[in-house]
Amino acid sequence: MVSAGHREKVEMEFHSGGPGRVLIIEAPYYREITEELIAGAKAVLDAAQVGFDRVAVPGALEIPQAFAQAVAAGSFDPAGEYTAVIVAGCVIRGETSHYDIVCTMTNHWLMETAIKHCIPLGNAVLTVDTEAQALARARGGETGKGGDAARACLRLLRTAREFGVARP
Repeated sequence: MVSAGHREKVEMEFHSGGPGRVLIIEAPYYREITEELIAGAKAVLDAAQVGFDRVAVPGALEIPQAFAQAVAAGSFDPAGEYTAVIVAGCVIRGETSHYDIVCTMTNHWLMETAIKHCIPLGNAVLTVDTEAQALARARGGETGKGGDAARACLRLLRTAREFGVARP
């Protein structure tokens, strides 16, 4: 937790790779879960020799905002540095309707942005009832939900290229 007056330093992690780069936007609110998701996504991207950068935001609701900011900055333009995006995080049901709002709005705005701008998106934002459910889905490296999101992202990138809408 960050105390008042102090800001958590958020660094980007850079990895080289083959043509095209993927932006990974993560919300480490549940750090152990998110790290498991990222490990799976990284394993799939590394195996495919696809480079990626990571950026962290405070929570799931901030993921679509960071995605929209990257789009507005031109990061996904033909001359931009990214060809696709993977998002990772977790929302665990609580006692109020906040869970429903966070899940609905996060997924809506991710899909809205991805579809509007034809950007391949791999979604590893888990929406679960318990932390145990989240860990069960997140673990497994390449076979966990982070790996699934990376595979989906790469497949959508290939589809976009087949249709001629993606950058090299």
